[in-house]
Order: sequence, then C-alpha cells, then structure tokens
Amino acid sequence: MPKKVLIADDSAMMRKIVSKNLKEMGADFTAVEAGDGAEALNAFGQGGFDLVLTDWNMPNMTGIDLVRSLRKLDPQKKVPIIMVTSEATADKVKEAVLAGVNNYLTKPFTPETFKAKLGPIFGL
Repeated sequence: MPKKVLIADDSAMMRKIVSKNLKEMGADFTAVEAGDGAEALNAFGQGGFDLVLTDWNMPNMTGIDLVRSLRKLDPQKKVPIIMVTSEATADKVKEAVLAGVNNYLTKPFTPETFKAKLGPIFGL
C-alpha cells in the first residue's frame, strides 16, 4: 500500500524534485503538495499521512512553525517529519530537532543522500 507523503515547499520545482527522487529510489507513495506551511498544516489536518517533508523558508507559515504545529497534532511522533532545507547551520539543525523533526536533509542533495535519509522509511 503506498505511503501518503506531504511535500511542503514554496518552490514548485523543488516539490517536483522531491517527488522525482522518491520515485527514482523506488518508493511506493502518493504525494500531496503544499506551497507553504499553512497549506501543509491544513492538508495534514485531513489525516492519513505517513511522512511529511518540509522546507524551512516558506511564506505564511515557516517550516519550523509547521513542525511545531504538527507535533501538537501528533504528540506521539507517529508521522516522521524530515526537514529538507538550505538552512545548514548547527543552530538551525538543533532547533529543528528540538521542534520534533526526525531527520534533516540539506539542499542541494544527491540522490544517494536522499535515499540514505528516506529509504528506511519506505523499507528500501
């Protein structure tokens, strides 16, 4: 059964790149795309997600605020959240982990790095 993946990024091109990388690594998934954190939070509220991939820098609601909001809705951390962002400083990584992300993927990423971070979620 395919995993339902929420991809939140204000760049339509980056959402496509993430989907493409998921397909190329052999993941069985259906994607729901969101252009900002507020849109992603609304989509998440519909339920049924198995994974959230979010950028940090987005309009309306940032990725870090999205993560904090999602963890209030999912306090047991049943849904993995991976931050996919160009924010690479140790302080930002620490802030994201404290907010509740399960993993952190820095842009730009290689297909190998992408698979290393996401493959285990899909059993790959």
